[in-house]
Amino acid sequence: MSLFRRKSIAALQAEAAGEQGLKRVLGPVNLIMLGIGAIIGTGIFVLTGTVAANNAGPAVVLSFALAGTAAIFAALCYAEFASVVPVAGSAYTYGYATLGELFAWIIGWDLVLEYALSATTVAIGWSGYVVSLLNGLGIIIPAEFTAPRGALVTLADGSTVTAIVNAPAILITTLVTTLLVVGIRESANVNNVIVVIKVAVVLAIIALTIGKINPANWQPFIPPNAGPREAFGVTGIVAGAGVVFFAYIGFDAVSTAAQEAKNPQRDMPIGIIGSLVICTILYMVVSAIATGVVPYRELNVPDPIAKVADVAGLGWFATVIKLGAIAGLTSVILVQLMGQTRVFYSMSKDGLLPAWVNTLHPKFRTPWITTIVVGLAVTIPAGFLTVSEAAHLVSIGTLLAFAIVSAGVIVLRIREPELHRPFKTPWVWFVAPMGVISSVYLMTALPMVAWERLAVWLVIGLAIYFAYGIRHSKLRGS
Repeated sequence: MSLFRRKSIAALQAEAAGEQGLKRVLGPVNLIMLGIGAIIGTGIFVLTGTVAANNAGPAVVLSFALAGTAAIFAALCYAEFASVVPVAGSAYTYGYATLGELFAWIIGWDLVLEYALSATTVAIGWSGYVVSLLNGLGIIIPAEFTAPRGALVTLADGSTVTAIVNAPAILITTLVTTLLVVGIRESANVNNVIVVIKVAVVLAIIALTIGKINPANWQPFIPPNAGPREAFGVTGIVAGAGVVFFAYIGFDAVSTAAQEAKNPQRDMPIGIIGSLVICTILYMVVSAIATGVVPYRELNVPDPIAKVADVAGLGWFATVIKLGAIAGLTSVILVQLMGQTRVFYSMSKDGLLPAWVNTLHPKFRTPWITTIVVGLAVTIPAGFLTVSEAAHLVSIGTLLAFAIVSAGVIVLRIREPELHRPFKTPWVWFVAPMGVISSVYLMTALPMVAWERLAVWLVIGLAIYFAYGIRHSKLRGS
């Protein structure tokens, strides 16, 4: 039964009230900005085009709507947990309080996959946009230092060189790691500025391209299925929704900052739900405009929104879009690295990881050692590896966490019906089951290779848990 030992809600609330923990400096605006910072990035600047071209056509709008609907079910459940248990750790902590230690470990290990692999992938995308922007300004980075080791890079004259390392990707993860060590307030302030910039760029894209829409590009709105289940038709819309879930890790990252919120009972629901609603609307509008301006089959490019600007005849604005994309991807990396370190922080506090993981910097009050370790874990593969099908793998991990959190709300409502809940999930007996069902349904739409890789990752995690975590858990013997 030690596999299912639980942390009591009272113990978690006492932990949240401790004075020696993380700094409580984030208000509702900061939390909404953290969510937008993580959500508006790869999804809007890259996946909008790839999902339209490969999965859903103009109905990519419906893919975002479906993904957003599934996410809002889970978001309402997250909001209830975050108001009851305002501590770092997100879904890991919620699973520990409801389903037991084994499920908590599985979720925590799953979140490692989510955040780290996602941050690595985004850093590689950041590098591509930066290299493209600098080339346009006449600043040339040697091609050998712009791609993963061994990759062939085509030069302007048509010749190729073999890459040594992706230096820009290493640079951005190093800078973000340093910022997170310095402090959460400083990180949040930088993120706020970046979010304002990229949202302004997204709104400018909408304003300047909406008049360039050719309604003929929306025909057929749902292209007929091309054979494989993920290639268009209704099944393609569902598959596309599963892929774009890569973008919705953002509001999960908001919940990892619960122990740094000034008034978590009030502010966490605002941050989680507010950021999700705002971003889902922006995704749907931008994807509708993109497929209206450019035929959907032509959007399978690394910078689809810049292509939309080119086709719309905006000229110089393509450079502005690249700047917005760089800003957007920077904030995604920042929030994902922050979320990863806070999950590790919570797991270490519970004894499931070594004590050095939760060591706070004496001046900055940040988990500086684990921040550096996570930064290295993201930086090294970003510089040397190409992460294939990363969006699928991150999406399946995100959906698994969402399903378990939604189930956890049901369990806690049954087990402790009289518990004080500053925020209650509305229509919980509908919303929470739908959170489970919709997440699992979208998981089934993802390719088998994503399931296989998830299974391998979880087996590795379980081996670590049984070798270390179960014997060092602070609940051992309880």
